[in-house]
Amino acid sequence: MQIAAQKISPCLWFDTEAEEAANFYIGVFANSRICHIARYENAGQEKHGKEAGSVMVVEFDLFGQKFVALNGGPRFKFNEAVSFQVYCETQAEVDHFWSRLTQHGEEGHCGWLKDKYGLSWQIIPTVLLQMMIDPDPKKSERVMKAFLSMKKFDIAALERAYEGA
Repeated sequence: MQIAAQKISPCLWFDTEAEEAANFYIGVFANSRICHIARYENAGQEKHGKEAGSVMVVEFDLFGQKFVALNGGPRFKFNEAVSFQVYCETQAEVDHFWSRLTQHGEEGHCGWLKDKYGLSWQIIPTVLLQMMIDPDPKKSERVMKAFLSMKKFDIAALERAYEGA
């Protein structure tokens, strides 16, 4: 087993849901897997307070990106200061990730959502990025006006705004 296969890896702090969350995420994203599960030992119990044998960390992989989920207790919660962006080529992809990640979570505006663990995601069609960097400021302004009124992005509506329809 290779340890620290990538230089930077997000570590997600959970109370006790690390394994459940990792399994949820690998169910949402194709080509994903649980890589390793480490459990708390008796050593250090006076510090960590966790039952020996309970899950400490879960390393998992989503599309080649390694994540660590840590059962660290109830002290910290996720907030919008950190989010993960998911770039989508099609409306079907946008719909898939939106519906799966908002299940028992909450919809936000402009492609943002919170999953059932409170982790923030941005579901972004790649065509939106192309539209926003168009040298014609009128096109990007129309697109911005359109997407500011959306929760989940609608690629066809963005394209209509881009074209001025």
